Amino acid sequence: MNPMPPSAAFPRIAVVIPCFNEANAIATVIADCRAALPQASIHVFDNASTDGTAAVARAHGAHVAHVALRGKGNVVRRMFADVEADLYVMVDGDATYDVTQAQRMVDQLLREGLDMIVGARMDDGRNPQTYRPGHRLGNRMLTSAVSGLFGGSFSDMLSGYRIFSRRYVKSFPASAQGFETETELTVHALELRMAYAEVPVPYLARPEGTQSKLSTFRDGRRILMTIARLFVSERPLTFFSILAAILALASLLLALPLFVVYVQTGLVPRLPTAVLATGMMLSGMLSLACGAILRTVTLGRQEAKRLIYLSIPRPRWTDAP
Repeated sequence: MNPMPPSAAFPRIAVVIPCFNEANAIATVIADCRAALPQASIHVFDNASTDGTAAVARAHGAHVAHVALRGKGNVVRRMFADVEADLYVMVDGDATYDVTQAQRMVDQLLREGLDMIVGARMDDGRNPQTYRPGHRLGNRMLTSAVSGLFGGSFSDMLSGYRIFSRRYVKSFPASAQGFETETELTVHALELRMAYAEVPVPYLARPEGTQSKLSTFRDGRRILMTIARLFVSERPLTFFSILAAILALASLLLALPLFVVYVQTGLVPRLPTAVLATGMMLSGMLSLACGAILRTVTLGRQEAKRLIYLSIPRPRWTDAP
């Protein structure tokens, strides 16, 4: 089988950059992206910045769009809806991702027929505090939780540096509002069993005069809530089976002493406890039935997403300009 041609022959590549108050960094990001992917169009989606980010981006030749609704998830939803391309390179506007290898990652996606490549962050070796230990630990825990619930072998689920195929982007039902959008992006690929890969990329120090918008505890809590929501919606039978097992076990623990007394005396001394145990057992059975019903609904929804994904033609790579 002949290898696919390099991505220079690919007709439409779009670099999409979500940013909020990154006036001191966005020019560097645009210049780096243009140097790495000179054939790509560059789109900056400004999330209601107040420091002139949009003006700086426009002055450096990027297409600028304004997103009034705050939150990275809202920006990603607009980017995927508004930009038309065959391949999308998403990178944050804070100049912390090394995009010099973007061409190589694009070539890999085309050569292997992937739908997503994730740039897994690693320290650049110059400043060990660039990727803070607290963020690294939280990322590892959240990534492990998603891997345990949905499968996959990601090491950096929360990376903001990704490359997507068109059929990934146009089949992604974005619902997140904030930084939990990366969790949705990861689970979408796992749910549709898309072909994906991770490539290690250096994580750079932020430029002078810029600061991180990520709140460790607030955004970590929102990501955890997103994982829980996706677990209920995408794995309902597993979730409700666990709930049913807990209720059934609690019911048996409550009922066992009553049963022993009943066998010995023929009496039920604590009627309210007996009623509670019966109610918990019935609730467990109802939970299991709900899980079975919702699993059917989930399978239908996943099939619909898969059909939408399949309705988008896979790009054809040619040597034509």
